[in-house]
Amino acid sequence: MPLPRGKKSSVAAGSRIPKMTATENQEEGLQVKRSSSPPHGAPKKRTAFIDITNAHKVQISLPGRKKETAKSTAKKTSSVPIKKQANLKKSSSVSSEGTTAEKERTEAAEVKPCEEAQEEAAAAAPVEELVAAAPPAVRRVPAHLQRQQIPEEFDIDSENSEDSYMCPEYAKDIFDYLKRREEKFVLCNYMPKQPSLNPEMRAILIDWLVEVQENFELYHETLYLAVKMADHFLSQTPVHREMLQLVGSTAMLIASKFEECSPPCVDDFLYICDDAYKKEELISMEANILQTLSFDINIPIPYRFLRRYAKCVSAGMDTLTLARYYCELSLMDMELVPERGSLLASACLLVALVTKELGGWSPILQFHSGYQATDLAPVVRKLHVMLAAPPDDKMRAIRNKYSHKVFFEVASLPLVGIDVLENALLQ
Repeated sequence: MPLPRGKKSSVAAGSRIPKMTATENQEEGLQVKRSSSPPHGAPKKRTAFIDITNAHKVQISLPGRKKETAKSTAKKTSSVPIKKQANLKKSSSVSSEGTTAEKERTEAAEVKPCEEAQEEAAAAAPVEELVAAAPPAVRRVPAHLQRQQIPEEFDIDSENSEDSYMCPEYAKDIFDYLKRREEKFVLCNYMPKQPSLNPEMRAILIDWLVEVQENFELYHETLYLAVKMADHFLSQTPVHREMLQLVGSTAMLIASKFEECSPPCVDDFLYICDDAYKKEELISMEANILQTLSFDINIPIPYRFLRRYAKCVSAGMDTLTLARYYCELSLMDMELVPERGSLLASACLLVALVTKELGGWSPILQFHSGYQATDLAPVVRKLHVMLAAPPDDKMRAIRNKYSHKVFFEVASLPLVGIDVLENALLQ
């Protein structure tokens, strides 16, 4: 199905977006006495860690402060009988006896705080002994939160220990999480559910999206995510062929918002569609796609796994670019849509390594990918069939892209034989 394509103009090119201090008056604070009562409407202050409802029941002893409560109470209680005796008897002898009793009670009141302090110390002693005897608590990390021990020969992240942007401490855990998350986004061949579409129409759409990615100079992650979102939407919603380009451009818009620092605006995507759709239609399709995907668009893509696995074997940029070429071509093949991104990236890297005569699936790749060479065999065979097929002149965007010197002209390299690949899979 030929889709309308807009010509690049200065408008489209121009639409790209390049990449109290407060001081305290100490003198006034020393001279002015703070009021004990709060201002009108302000909450009452209370001592930290003490419930305000029980504050009147708590006695706090501070070092250097004498306990005067017991003394004053003793004096008050002792003065009462003295007054009574003075009023009844009014004799000097009785007053002298009252004075003697007052001295004794005062001495008893002075001794009482000491006894209370001794009792408190005796009560606290067993607690201190228990605390000292108890072994130090060992904080145990749950099994699912414990970091995986990586053998030294498989450690590829320690060299980036000083680069916080590379997250070397969590790199392995991040990709293991992405690999587990793939299970949520497994697709099937949904074309039988689309009465108006066929695999060739989908391939034409992806070929056009590659051109859009080049024209807007978007990241490759944006392209892969747009294709994934379009596939998930098409797997659940029947779409007429006239609306297929709107689905692709809207998916690219959403992916740009997710991946790009400066995504293109809505008018740019309307322009590249040659104004075949209105702004309201594109915004409505955006809401439809997001609701269909339940706003969960963080889909693991093969491009991220490919870069990670290429780092495991210290692959050169030319080898990585060759694997990227195979991986990008796989986006157009409906037979490879059900494959998981990590498995597809592993198969593309293996074909590139064998083509460059750099060996097969090494133990370090098995450790980080979680795949054995036998697990890659079915996908490698599908890739070889796709690469060996004669190219379609109507869909040459990817081949032209990787025929450029910037991409090491990897599209012109000869394809390795299937027998060589089979031998690599057996190793």
